[in-house]
Amino acid sequence: MASEHHTQEGVAVPVPTTPHADVAGIVPSLPLETRWPPFTLRQYAGFWMREVTLKAGFPAVLSTFKPRPTDVVLVSFPKSGTTWLKALAFAALKRSFHPPASGDHPLRHCSPHDCVRFLNIDFGTGEEFEALPSPRLLATHLPYHLLPESITSAGCRVVYICRDPKDTLVSFWLFTKKISQAVGVDASSFTIQVAFELFCQGRCPGGPQLQHVLRYWEESLKRPDRVLFLKYEEMLLDPESHLRKMAEFMGYGFSAEEGESGMVSAIVELCSLGKTKNMEMNRNGSANRLGIKNETFLRKGVAGDWSNHMTPEMAERLDKIVEDALQGQLKLANEPSRAGLLAPNVLTSRAITSRAITSRASSTSSPTHEARRDETCLAIYSASMP
Repeated sequence: MASEHHTQEGVAVPVPTTPHADVAGIVPSLPLETRWPPFTLRQYAGFWMREVTLKAGFPAVLSTFKPRPTDVVLVSFPKSGTTWLKALAFAALKRSFHPPASGDHPLRHCSPHDCVRFLNIDFGTGEEFEALPSPRLLATHLPYHLLPESITSAGCRVVYICRDPKDTLVSFWLFTKKISQAVGVDASSFTIQVAFELFCQGRCPGGPQLQHVLRYWEESLKRPDRVLFLKYEEMLLDPESHLRKMAEFMGYGFSAEEGESGMVSAIVELCSLGKTKNMEMNRNGSANRLGIKNETFLRKGVAGDWSNHMTPEMAERLDKIVEDALQGQLKLANEPSRAGLLAPNVLTSRAITSRAITSRASSTSSPTHEARRDETCLAIYSASMP
């Protein structure tokens, strides 16, 4: 039995209601995409996924992962606020053991990606989730219909964060350039124009974005007690109220006493981008097992930066794709807001008449897509930070 989803440009593709039992065995026969460095992508069930994920982590999770009713799963499309969401959720969930003011708080010494592990990444590469005490906090980029049925039917809570597609694209493109360089892949030909065309077609890691977002949004309407849907831009405008909302949803709401003591604001401050960037482990450290600098995962963390990299024409085209796909059901970007410390200006593409475009490399070369390099990059690409 199959349902229909659509690619970013509106081409219908069949989506099985139950993932293939032997997905690893059919990977070589799946549609191939090699233009988004440094990975080889394969299209499975309507989504473009990293080949190494389909061969390893995804099958392992499908066949052996045992969820618990108390599990909380953080989900996002890549480059949509994953790292911030991880930090906030971890600090809120573990505050009784690790007060935010504590000098030895894990987030002061470890990356949020070390505190909250990726389910289909670390599980597939040998990490043991069974040893984690309840409540477990896990993360994934998997589309909703590819989550193991054991997760969706076990009563686990899912927290999903979405982001304006324009900012997602720009952040994804810049991140791709950085990690390609870090692992020795020449991505000089991967310009914003190339990334834009592929993104509009949904041919990017995890893509198409809109279908990824829509399914979780629909589930949040059907099961609001099990799926919480958050918007990155709204969280920037009012992080404290969204942190309260998320903590309550996870079953660990803040007490009146905690509110009066400044616990909420202390957690927001601990998890702020400025604080995170200034920590020694992010200024000079490297992601464990990978040798990639932690600073690679941290950029601006603002809304509206797309206007510094995309032409008005590109932005309007992507806005139209979003409008056609969502048909007014869901709004993914706020109207322009007043500038503030936590509320950067969010611009709509039609409000921009001209914008200087940053310089881009013009040389061309074909990046290699070796299996060994894919394995090295796997955890890097999954660690998404705007």
